[in-house]
Amino acid sequence: MTARFATIGLMGRLADPQVLEMVGRLAAELGGAQVTVYADEALALPVSSGVQLLPAKALAEKADLLIVVGGDGTLLKAAHVVAARPIPLVGVNLGRLGFLADITPEQVQDDIRAMLKGEFTREERLLLEAAPTRSGKLEGTVPALNDVVVHKSDGGRLIEFETWVDGHFLCAYRADGIVVATPTGSTAYALSGGGPILHPAMDAIALVPICPHTLGDRPLVVAGGSRIEIRIGDTHGGGAQVTWDGQHAESLKTGDRVEAHRAVQRISFIHPRGYDYYRILRTKLHWGRGSHTG
Repeated sequence: MTARFATIGLMGRLADPQVLEMVGRLAAELGGAQVTVYADEALALPVSSGVQLLPAKALAEKADLLIVVGGDGTLLKAAHVVAARPIPLVGVNLGRLGFLADITPEQVQDDIRAMLKGEFTREERLLLEAAPTRSGKLEGTVPALNDVVVHKSDGGRLIEFETWVDGHFLCAYRADGIVVATPTGSTAYALSGGGPILHPAMDAIALVPICPHTLGDRPLVVAGGSRIEIRIGDTHGGGAQVTWDGQHAESLKTGDRVEAHRAVQRISFIHPRGYDYYRILRTKLHWGRGSHTG
């Protein structure tokens, strides 16, 4: 199958000379391939680049493919931008860990050329959406590709909260918080909290308590179609908040609730030729390599 990405958008981490240099290389490469190229106006590319600049929202509305230069954090921001119109994302990794951004600077031109010919792997990933109810008022829904996290917002004492799944009471926690993670987010905050690694193709959600007071409070994996509700109890004089992918935050207090569930839309990723999720795990997590690994 040949890919027909007629219009491609470029986004990247701001205030980074490496990103600007890479975006410039990509713009030149794509221009030579007779593809219409737009870039995020926040990058402030020079006029000499020949690339039309657009606000991020307009970029997502026009592009057939969005190439994101930076690290996983930059890709998470891009996922929020395209959530309303989930065009495919491809990441060029100039960050450190890079579970999501999997094209290296050394391979970027070859990989992008191959993608324009249709040589790629396309993957759909589960997206969460969550909305807080604060002071009895239901607020707007916000998407999350990695996780929705309810946690204490200062260095004070732990918080108390209840977790419900599909209307069934699960557990009353005394902890620093809880991570509601997608399979994509299972290698992020949830992993550092002792949660399981979920393959990105799974239709599942991980619930990972953060530093629970009771050692028997363990991570739990539930069905992807589950509806999760977190009810805030005592904050012991401190603060609490909910965050979406670390990109957006809202404060919470006793009596407030957060409801999270699988979004109707998914986020689509384009991976280069030879993409191997298990190789990424071995590389990024420094797992032992046997004689059959590269």
